[in-house]
Amino acid sequence: MQIKKTFLTEIQPGEPLEHRGIAIAPVFPRRQPVAEYVMLDEALPLGFRVTEVDAAGSVPELAVDNPLDHDVLLYDGEELVGAKQNRIVAATILVPARAKTRIPVACVEEGRWSRRSDAFAAAPHAAYPELRRRKALRQSAQPFAAGVAQAEVWAAVGERAAEYRVHSHTRAQADVYRARGDSIAELRDAFPLAPGQSGALFAVGGEICLDVVSRPDAFARLYAKLLEGYLLDALAAAQPREPGAFDRFLADLDAAPRSRRPSVGRGEDVRLQGDRVVGSALELDGELIQLCAYSTADRRRSVRNVIE
Repeated sequence: MQIKKTFLTEIQPGEPLEHRGIAIAPVFPRRQPVAEYVMLDEALPLGFRVTEVDAAGSVPELAVDNPLDHDVLLYDGEELVGAKQNRIVAATILVPARAKTRIPVACVEEGRWSRRSDAFAAAPHAAYPELRRRKALRQSAQPFAAGVAQAEVWAAVGERAAEYRVHSHTRAQADVYRARGDSIAELRDAFPLAPGQSGALFAVGGEICLDVVSRPDAFARLYAKLLEGYLLDALAAAQPREPGAFDRFLADLDAAPRSRRPSVGRGEDVRLQGDRVVGSALELDGELIQLCAYSTADRRRSVRNVIE
């Protein structure tokens, strides 16, 4: 009898670290990774380039040129800064070696459309979980459709800026991070990366987020960006996670219906949505390369600042 493959056969959560109502548990791989790739921050100094598609530009798409002999993994929610306006990667893409392609993105700087650089640089943060969750819900049926979640992304950035009383001339997500940087820094050291960690489970209040990649060395390069987003969300949360919340979330994750389609890059894009969870994954030759998922039940937030 063939055993059904589930996400929980691929990953193993560890014991959470808890501090000021925030819980982050390391996630470890259950098998040795096979696929080889490098992350964005590693690839950019080696010649990997992300640019506007042409001189006029296109808000929901960017051009990628990978001259390297390695595939490059662009993680859903990573922020790219520069060019005509800052964007976030709208779906995880494994860009093939020696290839050029276009990738779906969303704008996180609504008030600028003027060139600052020829190519994009990598931001030190990714989109925060609440923004990524809202984007995922909008994309669940059409993950690669150009601009399908743009209005939702702009709304999320604007609401978070208002919530934290941040004024940004260009309505940029990056300005929210800068404005709250001192508060995030006070929390950062409480959540170090564990040896061999390839993912993280984040919880604060009723919000849960899971981020996983197949390679611990790749996650080591990604974790600092994701942590900035976790902590930005945590600054407005009202209460710690409920007992058993991680176990219930993982059970919902494994039970959620899934759909598959070819990815823009290598592998298959997997979309999942259940009553209490939404997310996406990337699989290559049967190997789980990436997984991100978010709780969707009880999204009411009693807002207070953990740190003023």
